[in-house]
Amino acid sequence: MIRKAELKDVDAIKKIINYYASQDQMLPRSVSELYEAIRNFYVYDVEGEVVGCCGLQVLWVDLAEVLSFAIIPEYRVKGIGTQLLDACLNDARELGVSKVFTLTYAPVFFEKNGFKRVDKSSLPHKIWSGCIKCPKFPDCDEIALSMEIS
Repeated sequence: MIRKAELKDVDAIKKIINYYASQDQMLPRSVSELYEAIRNFYVYDVEGEVVGCCGLQVLWVDLAEVLSFAIIPEYRVKGIGTQLLDACLNDARELGVSKVFTLTYAPVFFEKNGFKRVDKSSLPHKIWSGCIKCPKFPDCDEIALSMEIS
């Protein structure tokens, strides 16, 4: 089931994210980063085990980022990703955010869920604050996608 992340979920979220980070598929997250951002996260819980996570970080009055979107491999292709993404998009709507973007290596999933590819240069410079920690910066090869929401 989908639920807001709780403090007890930090270690599981970190493990899922850092599994993909070790494969250069997303940025790693430290325990302190996750505690600071815990209110931004949703998790998918299967009988007490966190098997997926996704965060929504508000960056400006009209802009938020979907980030740290990850599902453990054995639970992929079961609709969990769509449910996590929907939770973040509903959160964005409730907050009054009008545009959501993501940087990803899985563009097809986001396109199937209504996102459109955009040029990274069209995104405000403020979004790059998290990218400075990435070993690939400034030569990012992730694909930028965005969605207008209402």
